[in-house]
Amino acid sequence: MVPSLGQWGRKSAEALFCALNFIVFLFLDAVECVLCPVYRFLDSFFEGEASPCYCATQGGESSRGVNGEEGEEEGELSESLYRRENIFREMWFLAFGRKRASFGQEKRLVNGNGGSKGTPVRWSDCGCETCVSWMSNTEQKLHVVVKEPSGAVSGQGKAPENVIFLHGFLASSSLWTESVFPHLSESGAASYRLFAVDLLGFGKSPKPRDCSYTLKDHLNMIEKSVICPFQLDSFHIVAHSMGCVVAVALASKYETSVKSVTLTAPPYFPSSKRDSSLTVLRRLAEKRLWPPLLFGSSVMSWYEHLGRCICFIVCRNHRTWERILKFITRRSDVHFTVIDLTRHTHHSAWHTMHNVICGGTKLMDGYLETLRRSGAKISIIHGDRDQVVPLECSLSIKARLPDAEINIIRNANHNTVIFGRERDFTRFLGCTWESSSSVRTS
Repeated sequence: MVPSLGQWGRKSAEALFCALNFIVFLFLDAVECVLCPVYRFLDSFFEGEASPCYCATQGGESSRGVNGEEGEEEGELSESLYRRENIFREMWFLAFGRKRASFGQEKRLVNGNGGSKGTPVRWSDCGCETCVSWMSNTEQKLHVVVKEPSGAVSGQGKAPENVIFLHGFLASSSLWTESVFPHLSESGAASYRLFAVDLLGFGKSPKPRDCSYTLKDHLNMIEKSVICPFQLDSFHIVAHSMGCVVAVALASKYETSVKSVTLTAPPYFPSSKRDSSLTVLRRLAEKRLWPPLLFGSSVMSWYEHLGRCICFIVCRNHRTWERILKFITRRSDVHFTVIDLTRHTHHSAWHTMHNVICGGTKLMDGYLETLRRSGAKISIIHGDRDQVVPLECSLSIKARLPDAEINIIRNANHNTVIFGRERDFTRFLGCTWESSSSVRTS
């Protein structure tokens, strides 16, 4: 059967796009290799020593934890840090130069030390008062917005219940303080004590350079900043996107304390253990030019030094971008749209992406099994037009947890699953908390 003219045109367009896609990412591979020695020189010039990178350290270290131990633990470094494919990185004459330059840095990488302790802020990061305010926090705890119950608890003198909110990647606690907190019903505002957390490395929380931002690091900081000081013996958890990985790990650790877990657009892919971190990286940040959001994700996730360049342009100059956006939109409330997207360092975002989102995948199956046995109420919310985290992730969790409640929101994407429907979202949370409390009580 002879293909029609339309079929020939479609196939030709696909072939052209594939060729263009290959050429662009081949060019980016080359640029990444060039930027490696450039940043070594600049770091040495501005800070006295070069910051270690993951260009040369591949293979054996990818299976070790932050202390060099073998095994699949929350504190280990993700294999996606070391085994990201780059055609030029495999060339012997480039690899030889990188190995010589980074020979003394490999031990620091495996031990989680990403920079000099004397320079907590990189020259390429923003040093404004807002961005370094965490350094005045002598206890080095997470920034937590606490909303205490308003007025007397209705009815029976019952103590208020606790809810921990965990945001997603490149976000902060303002995700929840601007969407859920203002829309609580009167009874909900009186019955629940809310904790909106800035995760380690984001918002106003600490962003240390000598940290690998592993899942274990995030859990320890939540314990230190929320659970222990506020003496939470029972609580609900609400999370979005990347925060869902942390939420499931936290709920698994506190299986007897957690009452309910609400996961919004959770990134989850059933793990086959082998190369699972790289599988997640390829699924969530596939090297593709289109759509633009995916292209941006792929550049920031696959290219360590290119990503640092983008953070230098955007994050270090966030005040300029804020002024530009305020002028264009004629709005002064650009907090969530700009501040949250820039209030992190490249070091914190890069390691969290790989060690939590990618590296946490191999641990998720065990966490979900613990949750299944715990009897806590699990609710899942996902938009059917989510181009960041595919809907199949939530369906896979549902397959693992048959008793979980799943709500697929029509015509909603990764953000509008919450924004634009804040009242409905908050009302759903209230129903979830109330029903889970009655189940646990009975």
